[in-house]
Amino acid sequence: MPAIGLLPLKASSPVSRSNRRTARPGPPGRSRTGRLQGWLNRNRRLAVALLLCAAAGIAVHQLTPVPSHTVSALAAARDLPAGAALSGTDLAAINVPPAMLSAGTFTEPAVLNGKHLAAPLRKGQLLTDAQLVGPGLLTGAPPGSAAVPLRMADPSSIRLVSPGQLVTVVLTSGVGYEQKSASKVLATGVPVLWTSGQEGQSGQWLAAGDSDGLMVVAATPAQATALAGASTQGKLFFTLVGSARH
Repeated sequence: MPAIGLLPLKASSPVSRSNRRTARPGPPGRSRTGRLQGWLNRNRRLAVALLLCAAAGIAVHQLTPVPSHTVSALAAARDLPAGAALSGTDLAAINVPPAMLSAGTFTEPAVLNGKHLAAPLRKGQLLTDAQLVGPGLLTGAPPGSAAVPLRMADPSSIRLVSPGQLVTVVLTSGVGYEQKSASKVLATGVPVLWTSGQEGQSGQWLAAGDSDGLMVVAATPAQATALAGASTQGKLFFTLVGSARH
């Protein structure tokens, strides 16, 4: 029987062994964590800035109140001077929280046509009856206060005083050169409510053309008694009262 020859086994090549020994890939999460760590190491300042922005956004969101219910009110559509006669174009309706509405705030423009401002208004400022010439000017005055009109002997002096200023009213009873002039202080430190020097406009209390040299002051009952009809006893003048020094 012929001998059966055995073929010699070929040795494995080094290339094949190296291919078989290739390292297995690690878990995917570990490589992503490494990349993130590397990015943080390279961009620490940027990472801190992003974290601070996120924290600020969360704080603002937590502190910002939920928009509340709003109501409509009338405000000045532009800067308006004292004494201006109001018309529809001078006012605009704006939405404000109910807490911003005070007593005497207007919501209907029709009732304001022709009314006069006792003080200037800034654009966007809400309008109340305390800012109009009329009884509303006594808002906040002591109980029993009265609005007393006074006609000054020098009409041009009215332009030197504005609503809110304090004045002392003086009566001079002297007539001509034969009788010596005698002066008497009628009221001290009374607040001015309105003057005819405001854009030359008359107010609710007066007819047009009858306000030259006129001033309206807020007087206590005792001051009102002394001031009432004083212009028939002589000539009225005023002096400005400065604010008290602390």
